Amino acid sequence: MVWSWIPEYLPKFAEGLWITIQLLTLSIFLGMLFAIPIGLVQVTGPRWLGAIARGFCTVVRGTPLLIQLWLLYYGLGALFPMVPGIRESFLWPILREAFPFALLAFTISVAGYEGEIMRGAFKSVPKGELEAARAFGMSRFTVLRRIWLPRALQNVFPTLAGEFVLTLKSTPLAATITVFDVYGIGSIVRQETYRIYEPLLFVAAIYICLTAVIVLVMGWLERRVPRPA
Repeated sequence: MVWSWIPEYLPKFAEGLWITIQLLTLSIFLGMLFAIPIGLVQVTGPRWLGAIARGFCTVVRGTPLLIQLWLLYYGLGALFPMVPGIRESFLWPILREAFPFALLAFTISVAGYEGEIMRGAFKSVPKGELEAARAFGMSRFTVLRRIWLPRALQNVFPTLAGEFVLTLKSTPLAATITVFDVYGIGSIVRQETYRIYEPLLFVAAIYICLTAVIVLVMGWLERRVPRPA
């Protein structure tokens, strides 16, 4: 095997790694901001809002992420140039790039999958703990913040860690819409150097390292979540 190409392409891999990290962390953060209320509303209601949340999760989980990504980029992205004034607005430098559409697709995916996980997590918290908290005079928001959400997260941290790893392994799909993450850079190296296995092994090693980081961070967060007395 030949590895002499690494010094030449290392700066590009660093750029690709940064894009991968941005796509992963932002989509997880934004997705979880939606996933928590999506899961909560399915447990607490109102019923019509819970039905909408269940429908959203069903559609997201029932369709391939690649199709969602292409629909957003080639469908929604193709409509923006037709809107009068978009090209002259401050939004055009953002909307003409592929990264925002990739971020939107991955955020929706995280929200759909993790929303269903959080539904089960909220439902798994014993009702007696919530009733005891209310008996102490806590408001609904205080119960959610201090009891319900921490207990729910404790129950699903290992599951969330696995889901976030799956999200990481889905990020190469962004290369199909010209977002050159780690995998995209690896594809460029293969085309320019005519080396097949070495770039793939190098990219695989990077993903293994990122997976290890996710597992370590999630383990640390699991220990940091306050446990109700």
